[in-house]
Amino acid sequence: MKMDMNENYVVSFRAITPFLLVSFGLAWGILGLYIFLPNPMERMFGQLSGTHPLFYLAVYAPAISAFIQVIRFGDIAGLRRFLGRFLLWRCSAGWYVFIIIGIPVIFICGAALKGTLFSEPFPFESFPALLGALLLAAGKGPVEEFGWRGLCLPLLQRKVAPLWAGLILGCIWGIWHFPAFLLSGTQQSQWSFTAFFVGCLAISVIVTELFNSSRGSILLSACFHFSLMNPIFPDAQPYDTYALTGVALLIVWQKRDSMLTMKHSITEVIPRVQTDDIREP
Repeated sequence: MKMDMNENYVVSFRAITPFLLVSFGLAWGILGLYIFLPNPMERMFGQLSGTHPLFYLAVYAPAISAFIQVIRFGDIAGLRRFLGRFLLWRCSAGWYVFIIIGIPVIFICGAALKGTLFSEPFPFESFPALLGALLLAAGKGPVEEFGWRGLCLPLLQRKVAPLWAGLILGCIWGIWHFPAFLLSGTQQSQWSFTAFFVGCLAISVIVTELFNSSRGSILLSACFHFSLMNPIFPDAQPYDTYALTGVALLIVWQKRDSMLTMKHSITEVIPRVQTDDIREP
């Protein structure tokens, strides 16, 4: 026998509660200490910034929380299968075109409408500085996707259709970021929370369809996340939010059969063993 059926680990829907408690507790705890006890925290750990280790720990909270729940229900073998979702890359060519070409076009056109496309200097003085910024961006926000899309979305899709799961997760995702808007030195402190929150709803709906279309790929969700925070792109707010909201509405209309029903939803956190790999003893 290659694989026992008992190794089809099922993460309970109830795992969503401890997942959210750890995700919010760790992130809000760190940022909350800097908000309410800034002087003691700065004396002990230094000023918080987007590159501070504690900020990274806060950003990684959803992934850490997801790994805890996956190990809880699936042990190390289940974690390996869960991480295998990061190797899934097969999807329709249209999604690759949207991520590689569509997102940059949205930012460039948005910046042109805002009048910042050519008025602001290129933010990096050298290629090493640019490369470093790209690596920092790739190793920060996209890691969240192990938690948001890797664990939380499949659990939500067990109860509601993908559109509603995406909107619920978008609300959770947006609120989770809120403390960062109250801290100087973070990227979010320069943004409008209202526009950001609306953007989270739109992005979450888009990524929900991408996740289901790619059979639960965390890799493509992370790539989409990275494309939205690429440091090369110019400031396009609020036009990028308008465009992404339009894209989300278009996807809901075109994919309404899959977005409004549960028949194509990915609901497993830990992928099941394929029946071809199971043999009777």
